Amino acid sequence: MDSSQHRMKGTMKSLMAICLLVFGTLQSQDGAKLFKQNCAVCHAAHTDQRLTGPGLKGVFDRVPKPAEEWLTKWILNNEKMIKAGDPYAVKIYNEYGKAAMTVFEGILTEADVKAILDYIKNPPSDNVQTAGSSGVSGSAGISEEDEEAAKKDNTVLYVVLLAIVILSVLWVALRNVRVALENLNRKIEGKEILEDKGLYKEVEEWFSKNRRLVGAIGVILVFVGMKSCWNACYNIGVYYDWRTQKGYKPEQPIKFSHKLHAGDHEIACQYCHNSVEKSRHAGIPSVNVCMNCHKAIQKGPKYGEKEIAKIYEAAGFDPKTNTYDPSKQKPIEWIKVHNLPDHVYFNHSQHVVVGKIECQTCHGDVKNMTVAEQKSPLTMKWCIECHRQTEVAGLKDNPYYERMHQYLKEKYKGKKDVKFTVEKIGGLECGKCHY
Repeated sequence: MDSSQHRMKGTMKSLMAICLLVFGTLQSQDGAKLFKQNCAVCHAAHTDQRLTGPGLKGVFDRVPKPAEEWLTKWILNNEKMIKAGDPYAVKIYNEYGKAAMTVFEGILTEADVKAILDYIKNPPSDNVQTAGSSGVSGSAGISEEDEEAAKKDNTVLYVVLLAIVILSVLWVALRNVRVALENLNRKIEGKEILEDKGLYKEVEEWFSKNRRLVGAIGVILVFVGMKSCWNACYNIGVYYDWRTQKGYKPEQPIKFSHKLHAGDHEIACQYCHNSVEKSRHAGIPSVNVCMNCHKAIQKGPKYGEKEIAKIYEAAGFDPKTNTYDPSKQKPIEWIKVHNLPDHVYFNHSQHVVVGKIECQTCHGDVKNMTVAEQKSPLTMKWCIECHRQTEVAGLKDNPYYERMHQYLKEKYKGKKDVKFTVEKIGGLECGKCHY
């Protein structure tokens, strides 16, 4: 009996240890996510690199003790601590140019802050670093071998071309040796020395004797050439569905992955396309928007420093000295993917704010796109069909119109279509889109 109880206690202890380990892991994951969402723009979690605020490496040794209690108060309401005259709080405030830090009281709970502090205290074990690191950022890290391979995009092509050149030179040299040895042998045997036909004539004779092989090689080369031409034309917008542009996927000046940013790191579309809720245009992100994060994140998971260096060049930023040179600044020449004819009026804010249309409805599953691609035809027919099928979202927020709609549904029940779509409020009038 005692033995059974002993085993039972041991089992319970093991289960509790596993539960604590799982809970700790989940808490660490929550801390990483919370840090990324609330803190990463201004602070490097596991380095001492200075951004808008200080790097957090060693922060538990710098702040007053008990460190975790002081940091919790500071994160939740730094303004309160500064006004109360906390010496270290005032010192930090003055040291960083009296820059206002967000007050997270009401946004984060004490449990959230604890998860963030645990994340800062315990760097990821797989050497994945956050802002300010020179290593791979985020959960999308890949091996050094893959990263090195990505840096050498054209290595295979160069090797093949070099091999062709070497083999051609070797073939010509061996051909000359063969002809010389054959004539030497004929001279020893007392036979007539053969006249040198020349390289061109010999190649011509070989082609005539091996027509089938030459034909097969020719067909393969033609298909390879056609495929190369297709790819080149596709990248500049010649192919895809030429009537609607559906499938248009141009190569951008910087290899920007929507999957990495919007998908893996959950950056909202509105952060980069910040005029989508207040303008007819969604807006193309300026260099300073990229620099908000990439002033700290200096190395990507696939291309390393190569592509991020292009952002620094456009921003006139030197990552070694952490300074900007305004004379070197220039815009990034992004290629517009979704294009409408000049005679068409389309307002993003009207659809996103009033119509409550999700970005994915028109742009497809951007969170899983490495390269941005036009997924919808964006034709007049496509827009009209949408207006005929989409109910007006504003009814749910307007008691008057909701009451009127319910009244009309009852009045014309079984007689008329009273589905309150965009078409019913003039969504098919020519002047809405062409004026």
